[in-house]
Amino acid sequence: MRDYGFSPAQQDEIWHRWRAGESFNAMGRALGVPMHHVRSFLAQTGGIRHKPQGRSAGHLSCAEREEISRGLAAGLSARVLARRLGRASSTISREIARNGGRFAYRAVIADQAAYRRARRPKPTKLARHPALRAIVQDKLALRWSPEQISGWLRRTFPLAPDLQISHEAIYLSLFDPRRRRSIDRTLTRQLRSARPMRHPKGAKQRTGRGVIRDMVSISARPAEVDDRTLPGHWEGDLLMGTRPSAIATLVERTSRFTALVALPDGIKAHEVRPYLTRQLLHIPEPLRRSLTWDRGREMAEHQALAADTGVRIYFCHKRSPWERGTNENTNGLLRQYMPKNADLRKFDQPDLDWIAAELNDRPRRILGYRSPSEVYSGLLTSGDALTL
Repeated sequence: MRDYGFSPAQQDEIWHRWRAGESFNAMGRALGVPMHHVRSFLAQTGGIRHKPQGRSAGHLSCAEREEISRGLAAGLSARVLARRLGRASSTISREIARNGGRFAYRAVIADQAAYRRARRPKPTKLARHPALRAIVQDKLALRWSPEQISGWLRRTFPLAPDLQISHEAIYLSLFDPRRRRSIDRTLTRQLRSARPMRHPKGAKQRTGRGVIRDMVSISARPAEVDDRTLPGHWEGDLLMGTRPSAIATLVERTSRFTALVALPDGIKAHEVRPYLTRQLLHIPEPLRRSLTWDRGREMAEHQALAADTGVRIYFCHKRSPWERGTNENTNGLLRQYMPKNADLRKFDQPDLDWIAAELNDRPRRILGYRSPSEVYSGLLTSGDALTL
């Protein structure tokens, strides 16, 4: 294994920081080395640290084997030798039997044999059982997780131990370079993470960058927003194309009226806020009450946005984008115009206005087959809409 110029102490520090969840960048800065050196060092191991081979205190030492050899030459029994060494007699008997018997036992040869037998890794179960390996590879190709494969094997072959394997053994065969000959290495791409190396189980350390501060939870939204009785409450999100291209989408909850916002400068918070501010200020004030957004970092400047527009901003719970269901459904409709692999930077604001107008003119069953444009226009002239 290449050390990439890292001393043993530096290697220990890398592994300590890796288990703590630090990024490659952070580790590189701490060690004063290029980030890619740290990444290459970890990648060659599959993210799994290999401990150097050592001897357990419970195993026989070379000195003890020498005592056994001399005792056998003197005609002592295994039971007597066990008492002298403070070992179980069965331990001494097995040691003698597996190394040639009473008359052929030699301490150095026995010690070398014990070291060879203890070497790791031994042939894996997947390497020793081709039928099991074929099943595991087939299920990985179907994007099953190792845990799903392990559980399915236990249920399907309860009486066949050779066709069962733990999920941890599958992961090790995929990531550990010493075991990779036992399974197709490219199947790591079928895992949900698609990573070529194993990452620590603990969450990555927070750096403070991109954290959205002082969020107001969707739980604090007034009931009028949930039941859609009062118009002027919007949902928003970024519709992503090939990175870093994206557009912002805004949907009014009562009418399902959609507005699209071009983001020619990028998707960072300071690049998104000016365009959202301009779009929100174009909405008549009576229909500009609140905005519910996912927890995307593009909204890190939400307080400034709220101050500039007078719009109350709420955020979904963690990993709950479905709480903005109207916006999510609209984004699905927009994929007819803007596929996921499209570069959305080619759509300027007039293009997006045209797409939004076409979408808003479609009749919706939820609106009694009226179009969002019709309902939105009615809200603008409605006394209810003007009630603040």
